[in-house]
Amino acid sequence: MSSLLWKIDSTHFANCNCDYGCPCQFNALPTHGDCHAVSAFRIHKGYYGDVVLDGLIVVATYSWPGPVHEGNGQMQLIIEERATTAQREALCKIMQGQGMEEGAMLILQIYRAMCSTYHDPLFTTIDLTLDYEARTGSLKIDNIIETRVTPITNAVTGEETRARIALPGGIEFDVAEVASGTTKGIGAVPLDFENSHAHFVEGSFGSAGVIR
Repeated sequence: MSSLLWKIDSTHFANCNCDYGCPCQFNALPTHGDCHAVSAFRIHKGYYGDVVLDGLIVVATYSWPGPVHEGNGQMQLIIEERATTAQREALCKIMQGQGMEEGAMLILQIYRAMCSTYHDPLFTTIDLTLDYEARTGSLKIDNIIETRVTPITNAVTGEETRARIALPGGIEFDVAEVASGTTKGIGAVPLDFENSHAHFVEGSFGSAGVIR
């Protein structure tokens, strides 16, 4: 039996307002000076303590007035309404980077630490599709938010361009498939960007960090 407090095996995509590649991935400043993003996770298998999280979907929306590391951001979690009270509490902890082992690090911890405003989570119906290999995905949550992710295409020929980001030892992923995303959101964290950076990740997170 695993000694980890929590673990999730998931596929997720993230879409932010930076240009393709997202300079933040390489310790550079965001394309437009500010940072706005949505991340959507489909948990294939997971647990927090004795709470089973298999099959659940959780979404996080973020916004910072400048680079993430300067703080003063805001965030909101959106969780499937079918999740039980215990599952909701567990997902809220995971998505805020709580329950980590000493010395372990995840991007979720950093995002939460850099958000001075944490909006109450929403519990509602979430429609999410993810295809890591095809680099396609979609997210629709009532009339609150809608995201579409597609492969990057050549502006002249229309052919798909495949690109990956490799960050061995990264705090979100080792390898991500890069794509193009468009998001419109009118929730507590408004989002509005088109044909901007997106990436897909398949892997496992846990209380020890990214599991390799």
